[in-house]
Amino acid sequence: MHTEKLYRLFLDSSGVCTDSRRAREGQIFFSVKGERFNGNKFAGQAIEAGCRYAVVDEDNYAVNESFIKVEDALRSLQEIAGIHRKRFEIPLIAITGSNGKTTTKELAAAVLSQKYKIHATSGNLNNHVGLPLTLLDLDSSHEMAVLEIGANHPGEVDLLCRLSRPTHGLITNIGAAHLEGFGSLEGVKRAKSELYAYLCENGGTGFVNAENDILSDLHERYPFNAVFYGTGEDHFMCGRIKDFAPFLTMVISGRSVSGKEVVHTRLTGRYNSENITAAACIGRNFGVSQDLVKEALEMYTPRNNRSQITETASNRLFLDSYNANPVSMKLAINEFAGMEGGRKWLILGDMLELGNYSREEHIAILELLKELSFNNVLLVGENFMLHKDLYPFKFFKTTAELNLWLRTNKPENAFILVKGSRGIRLEDSVPLL
Repeated sequence: MHTEKLYRLFLDSSGVCTDSRRAREGQIFFSVKGERFNGNKFAGQAIEAGCRYAVVDEDNYAVNESFIKVEDALRSLQEIAGIHRKRFEIPLIAITGSNGKTTTKELAAAVLSQKYKIHATSGNLNNHVGLPLTLLDLDSSHEMAVLEIGANHPGEVDLLCRLSRPTHGLITNIGAAHLEGFGSLEGVKRAKSELYAYLCENGGTGFVNAENDILSDLHERYPFNAVFYGTGEDHFMCGRIKDFAPFLTMVISGRSVSGKEVVHTRLTGRYNSENITAAACIGRNFGVSQDLVKEALEMYTPRNNRSQITETASNRLFLDSYNANPVSMKLAINEFAGMEGGRKWLILGDMLELGNYSREEHIAILELLKELSFNNVLLVGENFMLHKDLYPFKFFKTTAELNLWLRTNKPENAFILVKGSRGIRLEDSVPLL
């Protein structure tokens, strides 16, 4: 079926879905394939659940008029999302980076929501499947959009930029993440810079951390219109840490601010200061008043196990278990080492998708733990397990094994850091803490 015709069917539907378990009446189901599943196999279930149509890309599943055969279901989903985006002449801010992109996206959306009706990425819908779904939720009530762009291989940022057509963009930072897909840190740099290249090519505006040498060098290579933030008073937005025990208190100033504004946030970790400053910069750039920027930053509460401090009946937890890479892991461990608290425990999971760099990066974390003299360390995952005979910590192959141990060895009156890649599922241990 021609893409334009498929798009017209979308406009008459109640939306799209790619998970038959979440299908709703009147939707269009797209049979997207993954490494371990074939979406075509679930097309019939989607129709039974109430979907008006199921888009399939294998002939044997197109059994009647409810099934629409296309060459590639994922590409068709992306194409209609691209058509849909063109209908809305609104500012769209794309945020990518190795660390902090979700927090920055949520903070920026919170700040901009003080003045505009915002559409923002929900959950982790930030990849080649999730971003099209996010775009297709745009409607005429939205005045701005803040979208997170995730990527694990070269060319993905460029693809998602061409679908979403950002007018503005921000790279939080560039570090060792998804090395398996990018090949090296230089590969990460090239991939993330695809956002800058798009802004340069299309007359967009970028928000740039002036103190980040990598980002500054990339801006020189791709000279788009830039709005600078950082710790210098001469920047459009300046953010400096006043206190971080346990929550960050920031002093906001710079050319876009009258005087100095003290902001008491509910975020932990000094590494979040850059995310807070970036969100304040975006807000002031779009005319959100200084008072409302402060209010939004102070009201924002982290969710989804991202830099959260929470109390259980037995312990105090520093939850940062949504994801992990070498940069974010080292930052979290060092931050935790400097926090005040009782007897400290660390529960750390493998850092996934590091490819050939996995061994050396996990050893680096183990050496850091040894250097900081942590005693109560529980490590989960096959990558950490490779070194169990060399370090005086407790090792578990899976979170399930850890949980069995915790049931009879539960920490009491402890301050516990919980961090690991999403695939390790350390959140499953939280009820036992």
